[in-house]
Amino acid sequence: MDGGTATMNHASESPDQSDAAPLNEAGSARNGSALESSHEPNDAAAPEIQPRQVVEAILFATDSPLPAAKIAKILGVGDAREVRGHIAALNQHYTDMGLSFRINEIAGGFQMLTLPAFNAWLSKLLRTRDETRLTAAALETLAIVAYKQPVTRADVESIRGVAAGDVLNRLREMNLVKIVGRAEDLGRPMLYGTTKQFLEVFGLASLEELPQVEALRGGASAAIAPREPVVSAAPSAEGAMGESEDAGDATADDSGPTLKVVDDDESAA
Repeated sequence: MDGGTATMNHASESPDQSDAAPLNEAGSARNGSALESSHEPNDAAAPEIQPRQVVEAILFATDSPLPAAKIAKILGVGDAREVRGHIAALNQHYTDMGLSFRINEIAGGFQMLTLPAFNAWLSKLLRTRDETRLTAAALETLAIVAYKQPVTRADVESIRGVAAGDVLNRLREMNLVKIVGRAEDLGRPMLYGTTKQFLEVFGLASLEELPQVEALRGGASAAIAPREPVVSAAPSAEGAMGESEDAGDATADDSGPTLKVVDDDESAA
């Protein structure tokens, strides 16, 4: 038994090289074949990126509304109607899949936004953002400017029956109202109009989407109200919403204001 044990140990320590060599060579051959095959091109071609996917990626990445014409230029097509077709198809897909966002047309462009049904949860996420307080008087003044623009301060005061200078200045600071020119009247008073950010805050594609003037019968402030808070699907970045204004105009916050309507006696405009 000792001899057998010795023989087994000897065989283990000194294997027959002639027997081992073919195994090693075969192993090397197999490894080499694996390495070579790993560098061979994959016969299965990667799926081709569709224009609709490119439109979706562009809108996901932007933090401000993009006009269809600009998306078409990025996409490399000459017709903005093609872009609108892709957006309609994407929205239908989002609806069919029950997703929490849509592509909305606001402020003359398109932007990917969450649905209002998710406001209760998103408001908890956004509580850390500064809230811009908008009084009923400011909202009424803003409605007058929106419907009557371009309008002078005297015109606003004539409609409201009270001084409007401070309220207009506050609305300019919030980048909701801007100076658009001067009237030809005596003294050439300044003319006021709404900004692009006004359209974004109130969820309007253009001023043509403002409610009918008949709504003003219940009070100017009843005609417009800030939209429910929504979140852009794009990462937060420096906004490009503000437009070039007079040197005295204040610059809006990059992320845009979160509006809250309060009573006049709770907070001055």
